[in-house]
Formats: sequence, C-alpha cells, structure tokens
Amino acid sequence: MDASSPDLPDVTPMMAQYLDIKSRSGDAMLFYRMGDFYELFFDDAIKAAAALDIALTRRGKHLGQDIPMCGVPYHSYEAYLARLIRKGFKVAICEQTEDPAEARKRGGKSVVRRAIARVVTPGTLTEEALLDSARANHLGALALLRGGADAALAWMDISTGDLQVRATSAAAFRLHAAALAFSELVVSDDEPPTDEWRSALAEASRDCALARHPSAHFDSRSGERRLREVFAAAALDAFGDFSREDLSALGALLSYVSLTQVGRLPALKPPRKSGEGAAMLIDAATRASLEILQSQSGGREGSLFAAVDRTATGPGARLLAQRLSSPLTDPRAINERLAAVAWFAAEAALCERLGECLRATPDMARALSRLTLGRGGPRDLAAIRDGLCAARDMARDLNEAARAGGAPPEVAGSLHALDAQGGGGFSDLIGELKAALAPDLPLLARDGGFIARDFDPGLDAVRLLRDESRRVIAGLETQYRQETDLRTLKVRHNNVLGYYVETPPSGADRLQSGEHARVFIHRQTIATAVRFTTTELADLDARIARARDESLARELELFARLSETVAKRASDIADAADAIAAIDVAASLASLAREDAYVRPVVDESFTFVVERGRHPVVEQALRREGRGPFIANDCRLGDDASGRIWLVTGPNMAGKSTFLRQNALIAILAQAGSFVPAASAHIGVADRIFSRVGASDDLARGRSTFMVEMVETAAILNQASPRALVVLDEIGRGTSTFDGLSIAWAAVEHLHQENRSRALFATHYHELTALSRTLPRLENVSMRAREWKGDVVFLHEVAKGPADRSYGVAVARLAGLPASAIARAQALLTELEARKSGAPTIDELPLFAALEPVPKTPPPAPDPALEALFELNPDRLTPREALDAIYRLKSLLSSREAAP
Repeated sequence: MDASSPDLPDVTPMMAQYLDIKSRSGDAMLFYRMGDFYELFFDDAIKAAAALDIALTRRGKHLGQDIPMCGVPYHSYEAYLARLIRKGFKVAICEQTEDPAEARKRGGKSVVRRAIARVVTPGTLTEEALLDSARANHLGALALLRGGADAALAWMDISTGDLQVRATSAAAFRLHAAALAFSELVVSDDEPPTDEWRSALAEASRDCALARHPSAHFDSRSGERRLREVFAAAALDAFGDFSREDLSALGALLSYVSLTQVGRLPALKPPRKSGEGAAMLIDAATRASLEILQSQSGGREGSLFAAVDRTATGPGARLLAQRLSSPLTDPRAINERLAAVAWFAAEAALCERLGECLRATPDMARALSRLTLGRGGPRDLAAIRDGLCAARDMARDLNEAARAGGAPPEVAGSLHALDAQGGGGFSDLIGELKAALAPDLPLLARDGGFIARDFDPGLDAVRLLRDESRRVIAGLETQYRQETDLRTLKVRHNNVLGYYVETPPSGADRLQSGEHARVFIHRQTIATAVRFTTTELADLDARIARARDESLARELELFARLSETVAKRASDIADAADAIAAIDVAASLASLAREDAYVRPVVDESFTFVVERGRHPVVEQALRREGRGPFIANDCRLGDDASGRIWLVTGPNMAGKSTFLRQNALIAILAQAGSFVPAASAHIGVADRIFSRVGASDDLARGRSTFMVEMVETAAILNQASPRALVVLDEIGRGTSTFDGLSIAWAAVEHLHQENRSRALFATHYHELTALSRTLPRLENVSMRAREWKGDVVFLHEVAKGPADRSYGVAVARLAGLPASAIARAQALLTELEARKSGAPTIDELPLFAALEPVPKTPPPAPDPALEALFELNPDRLTPREALDAIYRLKSLLSSREAAP
C-alpha cells in the first residue's frame, strides 16, 4: 500500500505528520517513534513484518483502506534493526523532539514534534551491538571523472573515524574492493561511463550495498571546500597532494555521512592518501582460495586470521585483520613491524603484564565516535576514562622496558601516543572523568543517575530535595495510618496519578466520612482498592517531579559538557587508541611466535623465496587440536641461486600438494604483514601480488562452469603476474579432456616461465609436463612422497626432488571405498593404458566390461599386527623409555610375521 499525500479528509494529524516525514526519508524504512515503540506503517510495515517475523496489525484507515502497522520496542530495537540492515534495508530513525506535555500546551489535538535523527545504513553503523568488534566496517565512495579515465576510491570506518583515499581504475577497483570488504559503497546516481565500470560495479554490488548519491555531491571543488571546513584548514597541503578525483571521492563520502547522520560527523582522522604499490594486491579469488580472513564456508574458524589471532582487544583484532588483508610491499616498513614483534618476543614478562592490561581495555575508538556523533552514553565516557587509564599503565611498563634496552621505532611511536606526550598528557581528563562518573552507569544518559555525588553542588542540592521529599512521603504514610487507624493504608505511585493514597474497599468509607473526608480526596476506584489524594501529597508530588526533572536536566547538561571535553581531545584519544591496537598486535604476534615456534623472516627487495621446514599455520593447529600428530614440515626454494623460480609439483591426491602450495603463499602474506612465520627459517623477497588458483568451484549465477571459472582465474594470472609476483597453481586443465587439459597446462607453465617470469608453484597430475625441466632452465621438478604397501598407499607428506613416478589414483580410490569390482576394473584398464607406450592396444581395443572375468568376492585380508601397532603410536606422547619399548614390540611383531608360513 502506498503512502500518498496527507491532504485528505480521513488523515489524522498524527498520520499527516508521518506521511510528511516519510516523504523525506527516501528509500529508507521509517522507524516512527510513538511512546515506547518504533512504529512502521503502510509498505514499510508489510516488509518489516515479513523480514522480522513479527505481527502485522492495522491502525485506522487511509483512502478507505486499513493502514498496515507493526512495531518494535524502543528499548530493544537494536536487534530488530540489525536484522533489517543485514537483509539490505536502510532505516530512518524518527524521534520525538519535544515532551508530550509541551505538545498538550498547544491544544488537545496537537501532535508531538518529530524529526529524523539519523538514517541507518550498512556502512554507517556505530552501535556496539550491531558491529563485529574484530572487523572494520568500511563505507566507500567511488568517484569517476573524465568518463572513468580518472577514478578515486575513498573510504572510512565511521565507528573509528579512519579516512583514506587512493587512485583506482576499473581493473584495480576489483582488487581494492576485495581488500577493503565494503559494507556499503556510495556511487553517483549517473550511469557508469563505460561497460568496464558497469561490470565492476555489478560485481561489487554482489558483496556490498550500493548507495546512489546525487552526482552534484561528487564535485571536486565542493569536496575540497567540505574537507577544509571539516578539518578547519585553510589548505589541504599538510594532509597530502590530492588530485581532483581524490577530492571528489572524499567530498562525496563526507556528504553522504553528513546526510545520513543529519548534519553530524564523527571525530575524523585527517585524510591519508594510500600510495600505489604500498600494499600487496590480492584478488577476490585468491582471498577465497587462501582463506585469509574467513574460510570458504564463510566462518572465521579455519582461516589464517583465526589461526594467528592472539589479540586481546577489538581494535587489535581489527588492525591484525587489516594487516593480513593488505600486506606491505616496502621492506623498510615491514622490518619495522618485525622489529616490534622481535622486541616483544624477547620480553615475555612485559607481554604478560601488557596482556592483563589489554584484556581490561575497552574499545576507545568506537566509544569516541559515538560520543562525537551525539549518540554516546555514560558507558562511552567510562570507556574513554578506562582506556586512557590503561594507556597510561601501558606507557609506564613500556618506558621501563625501553630504558633498559631501547625500543624499536614502532614501539617508540606508540609510546609517544599512549600518554599524549605532545599534547600535555591525559591526567586532567582522566581526573575529571573519574570524579564525574558514578560506579554504576546506565546505558543511556536519559536514564540518569550516572553523575557521582560531590561532583556538582547544584546537582547534589536537587538530589537532596528529591531524596528528602521521598523521606517525607514515607513519613506521610505513617502519619496517615496513625490518624485513620488503617494499617492497610499505603502511599503508592504510578505514571498516571503520581503519588496517591490507597486502601482496600473496606477502609474507603472511613476516609470518606467525618473529618477525614475533608483531607482525603477521592481519585479512583478499582476492583481491589480505592485511591485518594491529599493537598499535601499533591504538593509533594509536584515538588518531587520538579526535582526529578531538574536532576535529569542537570545530569544531561553535565553529560554534554563532559562529551565536549572529550571531543576537544579527540585527535589525541584516537592516536592513543591506535597505539593500543598496534601494541596489542605486536605483543600478540610475539606470543604466537613463542608458543608455536615461528621465526623472524628476512624480508628484502630480492627475488628470493626460500623457506626451510615451512608449515601450514591453519593445518598445523588443526592437527594439534585433534591430536593427530605433528605437521610434516617442508622446504621451498624459489628464485635463489640453487633452484629454479618455478617448482613443478607432482604426486598423488591426498599427499599434500594443495597444502604445500597454500602454506607458502600464507607464509609470504604473514611475512609481509609484519609477522613471524611458521618455519625454521625464511628469506622472502617482497611479492607485489599473490595469485592462488587452488580448488574447484563453479559460478552458476554468472553462467560459469567449474572449468570456465578455472580458465578465467588462470587468464587473470597469466595476464597480470609480474616477475615480483608469487603464483600458486593447482591442477590447471583438469576440467576438460585429457589432451586439451595437458595442452593448456603445458602452455601455462611455459608462459609463466618465459613471459611472466614469476616465482611459482605449479601442481599437476600431467606427468608429461615433468619433461619441461629439460627445456625450461628455471623450472625444477619436485614431488610429494608416497609409498604403496600391500595395495594401500601411505602418504608421507614430504616434498622430494624429482618427479613422482605415478599418481596412485587407484590406491586413493580404494581408500575412498570404491567397490572392489570397480577397483579391479580400473587397475586392469590402467595396466592396459600404461602399456600403450610399447604398442599396446588403443582405448577402442580395450576389453569391454562384459568380457572381464567377474571379480570374486573375497574377504578383506587380515590386519597386519605390526602395521596396526605402528599406526597406533603417537610419537609426541611417548617418553624415551616408552619409545624404546615400542621399538622392541614392533621388532617382535615383524619377527613373528616373517616366521609365519
């Protein structure tokens, strides 16, 4: 049902107001505040009731039809709001802007004034309950100038105030969007200028909400003017050299935030320009393949982030995720991060003290954003107080450690920010917040009771009057009982009558007769009681109400003053919050290195990639968690003097080829993110890009088969990989016929070697490719070791020099449980096909199934006691004596087997 013009005779004043406000809410649902509920009407109500699974009712009529209505409780609206936002809706929050008592003064039919307080969208969330503490919530804006030839991407996290911009293009935009994982992207309401941009935005819309914004807000001059106003700067030169497209994107972003926040902006950090080439580029397919921030099932568990995250704070987790998502390419900056981790790794006692402090540290950055946007509460002030106290304690501990042996640059910079050494420190602010805030704080300022006693004399005087009046009420109740000789008489309170005298019906006659009738004035009769008032009680009621209102009004004044005091130090507080996050990340990575035997990698500008005894960080943890024994470590040498830049990896399925490929890509990401790595040693020449084509999947929504997806991703690698890239490719060409697949894989290897010249790991079952090592000097054959034992294959998970002798496919099929007849047939066909090399029959000449002798159903062979005993051993849990006993037992079992007939 459409909500049209209110100029109709059957429209009530309240509904006329609703329709007027709704007409200005755009495409957002309207949460219309009515008392203790947010109500929705018309189409909004129909959509919300279905999305939230709540009752759809009706209220009045419009144009002769019932008006659909539903509502959510005001005090618990956030859960409903979160569900609507996750389902792609925008929500305009319409609040009452005056007290209903003020509206009644204008006349009995006057409507309480209301206005939109904010528009909630996926990229503008600030509520703690709606945000993931370990994940940034990025809002982006894309500006396209000169027909898309000049483009810039600006982004911010409104919950922390971080603001950045970078140049982009239609091809690069896909990579940047994958790294930033936008919740919402602001674009012009004009049509994209080219087919390439149309395609890029269509892809982006599958992963985030697109917000259309008037093209006038993408004007570069308006953007520059808006930036100067926001940051109170006469010129922007101090922030960086911004192009026209940069200013256009930044201006549109700030305009959208101002629109949705109804004129307010959070405490923003000065805009930073992200340089081209500053971060490793990782496309969406590679991110999914390597499971950097989330596993392929969509959850956090099983990802690289989950495996290495030891952070104690939400800001620390967000910073670690950001570093893993966008590893650096500058060796100097990488080594500064590594130096901080190494310093903390040598300071185990310091890390323990810092960990205790960090675990008690609130999220200052998000509390600051809520306060500066005008939607913070007393607990946000407490978060600032407690966060600054924690920062001061951390600064003290770090200073002691630094005096003993110095501190690396990243730690020294954090130390400077922790106690605002350049801004006079936080002592005064901490002192004021400690004195002002009560021990127990409500969530919302309007609930009152959050200002401590003795902080404000005026407030204390009002509270004394309020509390004294309550004592007088209690005294009046005692007095009235004595005067009337009614022990059941009570003085009660409700929001309608205020304070009143209540007695059971049996006592009402006494209060309505004789001299008591002149004191007690009848107010209300209900089934179980009769209610009265007195002149004295009514006077006290009015005084208590005034004291309560004056007390709350004074507390709200003090809250506004304290929030303003915090806002004046917003820049220093934000820097301290960033410093806490950086310390959390460095200290947690140091703890990871100590606990899981990670080492500091050598990172430089060479083309070397040498990892000795490298391990997969996720798989290693899974094996340890499940008690399945140690991870088998392996070396990888690409690009040094002793090996080729391409390793061709052969070997059976299930032997660990994919794990080996992925682990080396993850080691490169960890190293360039500034983390130690799971290896005995590592020398990483920085990679500008990582490409991973591992695993099979289709894209049915875009009409792409598994093989087509494989080819599209392979094409992207061969077209874009540079000599500084690291490429991992698994089983290229398997989705088509044997000769087609072999030809494609062959050409891909040659192209990587001759044209891309990248460091690469190329896994394949096409053993014919191993012959390329004779003609391609930078290609080397390695294989995953396996052994066949009595018809079963044993995977050793070790990488060895040279090609694999075969793929053991039939043995793997037997392990998977294929019927014995199918296994026998496969073995027979394999024998025939392998014999073709010596002139055996062609495939057309192979015997048909009907010509085969039936495979007798024989019972499975008896288990080998020696092998069973061997597989039951867990080397990590054996003492030296138990290990020696196990060897003697195995020798005895083997001797018994040899002696058997």
